[in-house]
Amino acid sequence: MKLILSPARLAAIIIVSLVVFGSCKKESSDEENRQEEFASQASSEADAESDDIFNEVFDNVLGVNVDVGFGNTGVFGQMNPGTTGGTARLNACPDVTITALNAPNDFPKKVVMDFGTGCVGRDGRTRSGKIITVYTDRLFKPGAKATSEFVDFKIDSITVQGTHVITNHSEQLSTAPSLCIRHKWSVEVRNAKLTKPNGNYTEWTSTKTITQEAGMCTPYIHIDDIYKIDGSAHGKVKRGNLLIAWNSEITEPLVKKFSCRWLVKGIIRVMRLNLTTNSPWVAAINYGNGDCDNKAQVTINGITHNITLP
Repeated sequence: MKLILSPARLAAIIIVSLVVFGSCKKESSDEENRQEEFASQASSEADAESDDIFNEVFDNVLGVNVDVGFGNTGVFGQMNPGTTGGTARLNACPDVTITALNAPNDFPKKVVMDFGTGCVGRDGRTRSGKIITVYTDRLFKPGAKATSEFVDFKIDSITVQGTHVITNHSEQLSTAPSLCIRHKWSVEVRNAKLTKPNGNYTEWTSTKTITQEAGMCTPYIHIDDIYKIDGSAHGKVKRGNLLIAWNSEITEPLVKKFSCRWLVKGIIRVMRLNLTTNSPWVAAINYGNGDCDNKAQVTINGITHNITLP
């Protein structure tokens, strides 16, 4: 028997089919958007967390003491409330051992920062394990280099691995009426891995340039130093069963104050692989307007998310 449909019935079937197809397409589109947003947010958060942790490593390597670095930065010093330049050790740890590797020559030197099985700083974070750094010379001298490795090192529950290299490219601006030095470093993070107890991890490689913007003429006081940071990074983050790869680029220079352990200003663009720069799923991490706090914002597809840095 041949089925003959009237034009009205045929039109009704087409409309119903379009509605069903449209509903399925919308559900598929919504799910795709959720996946895109999750991937963009995961990669931007991983990039921000990696930046935060290795910025602290930079501060700690500089801060050991004036024999190898600047002293009084990172865990070795902090602005005293109500003062204008004083510093205070965050805590009795880490234990520091300094060894000349080619005695009687002063350098190279190996410095072991040993946080033991757990040391809680004034910032409330627990550090454990060791940071081992080899200095070719005092780190405030042009050409000096400090290369750091990590042994069972953790910040809170995050295991930190990789190689961190600082190279000094500073220049002297003047000697009279006062000594003015513009400090500048290149900082490489190679083959880093940050692992969490649940098995999630971030792999990260970064190349940055840190250039002094303020405090050049107070070379022996570093609490007033302000730096801008330029550069790029790339990495992979594992969240559950997903592995997400991304590239990041500083589009507005990051601002770092030695009086604050967090970045206080600047924007990083985080773009997952295979996305175009005009994709709505490209994330922008904004570190604020210069205030010292552990807050940042991530904007994805026109929606802003607040994040708290560790």
